[in-house]
This record gives sequence, C-alpha cells and structure tokens, in this order.
Amino acid sequence: MTDAGSAPFLRFEQVSKHYGAIVALGGVSLSVEPGEFVALVGASGSGKSTLLKTVNRLVVPSSGRVLIEGADVASVPAPRLRQGIGYVFQGVGLFGHMSVGANIGIVPRLAGTPATRERIAQLLELVELDPAMATRFPEELSGGQRQRVGVARALAGEPRLLLMDEPFGALDPITRDALGKSVLRLHRTLGLTTVMVTHDMAEALLLADRVLVMDAGRIVADATPHALLSGAGGAEAQALVAVPREQARALAERIG
Repeated sequence: MTDAGSAPFLRFEQVSKHYGAIVALGGVSLSVEPGEFVALVGASGSGKSTLLKTVNRLVVPSSGRVLIEGADVASVPAPRLRQGIGYVFQGVGLFGHMSVGANIGIVPRLAGTPATRERIAQLLELVELDPAMATRFPEELSGGQRQRVGVARALAGEPRLLLMDEPFGALDPITRDALGKSVLRLHRTLGLTTVMVTHDMAEALLLADRVLVMDAGRIVADATPHALLSGAGGAEAQALVAVPREQARALAERIG
C-alpha cells in the first residue's frame, strides 16, 4: 500500500458480495482519488448500487475491504461512519412529519451539534432553494425540490465524501438536467469526492471525471468520458455509449 500522503481517498480491495449462489460483487478493486467525480454505470443487476452501499456499510461485503483515507470502514461504528458521508438516493427518504429544516438538520442533531437556522438557510441556498422553505413540509414540495432538500441534508454534516444512488432517476428531464448541474457545481465548490450510480450513460459522460462500467459484479471498463466517446472501454462500455450517441444522431437528422 502507498504511504499515507499519497493514499487514495477511497479504496476497494477485492470486495465481494454473495447472496447464496448469486454473486453480486466479484472481487472489485479500485481507487478513487480526492476530488474525483466518479460515475458507476451498468445494466440493472450489474452490482453498481451494491458496490456503492459497501462504502457506508448498508451492504457488508462477504470478503474484501473498503477503506476511506486508509481506514477500514468496518473498524468504525456505523452511525459515526455515516455521519461523515453524504448519501443521496432516488427515493429521497424525507420524513413527512418533519419540516424541511428539521429534515436537513437531522444529521447534525444526531451527531450532537444541532444546525442553527442560519446554517439551514445556508444549505437551502446552496441547493438553490428559498430559505423560507425551511418551514414547509415535504408534501408541499415538487419532486425536484424534495431531491434538492435531500442533497442539502446530505451536505449538512459537512462530508468530504458524497454518495449518490440513482439520485435523479424519478425526475423529469428538465429538472434532472438542472439538478445534475447543481450537484456538479457543489462537488467543485465544496471540494467533494463524489461517487454516483446512474443507469444513464449520457448523465455519466456529462457529469463525471471518470466512468466505471460494471457487468456481472465486476468493473469491465474504467475510462474518462473523452476516452469512452473516442471508442475506448470495450464492448460493454461502447454498447452503453451507443445509446446517447444514436439519440444525438437521430435528433440531428430530424433537425436536418
């Protein structure tokens, strides 16, 4: 292993997960450097969400290790581990009986350092929402607004690592595009390390610095968006790239 000064921020070492005879992850090893935005793509059942969830111990590997800044996540109590990791997922998971402000502040409150009104307002502004929304309840918000609140909640504990599991999958295309741009801006301005699971290759190509393609529980391609668009990555990766490429070609033909 490299010395502490050059160690990757996040490291998977031969991570496997078996459900009986089913192999969900087949010995995945990879490193994510500080400040990277990495997208995990692949067909349903390829293992991408399972791999992501091993980071915050929502899934415990059958074998192998996950390390954050050189420390095995299994050595840290799960509640404390999760307080330091931002997590955004498709279902949002806001508590309907709690106000927006209370939802955002739940992580700091559980950590024993309740967020002030000023901090809640700051987080709402970060995700481009009116601070006055802090007193509203989730049922009063649109789907896009609820997902922005979910991002604000993920950032409330000031994490350095942001995990996103199909965060925009249930949103309309316009809202999805706007939220993707917002997350990328936050990733850059806050200096986050971000790992995002998505089934949308166009989204991965537009947002990520690096795209990992999964198939049958393994990483089958690891390349930059530019390299993938130039034909790299192998058959599985190019089959995914072909979808947005063909859509762009079809649109160009209609315009022409």
